[in-house]
Amino acid sequence: MAENSDRNAANVLVYSDNAEFRKQVMFAVGRKVADDLPNINYVEAATWQGADVKVQEQNFDLLILDAETPKLGGIGFGKKVRDEYAPSMPLLVIVARPQDEWLARTAKPNAVVVQPIQPRKLADAVAGVLRQTLAK
Repeated sequence: MAENSDRNAANVLVYSDNAEFRKQVMFAVGRKVADDLPNINYVEAATWQGADVKVQEQNFDLLILDAETPKLGGIGFGKKVRDEYAPSMPLLVIVARPQDEWLARTAKPNAVVVQPIQPRKLADAVAGVLRQTLAK
């Protein structure tokens, strides 16, 4: 499930150095997260540099960020995006442990989800953020 070109869709960036993690996120959420929301176009990024270029080149309705990505994890990348490009960019951070949620909050995410990925919880969180984002 990578980059699709539905022009009416919500654009979602999934950032993680782990291809299996990205695949798991996209599979858990699916192309249609809720009946009242548009389809989702996924864009994948495996490095923070690649994610950075994509954020500068495209408009995203949501960034889903893996906090465990080495070098510049999802928390740091989310903070960078908010500080340097788009203060209101919708972010969802996925952390490895419940006790890491406080750290994720430094990026001011719209939602934090704890691993292991539970499809219903992740889909509900994504739908909630997209409803806020797309209602504006």
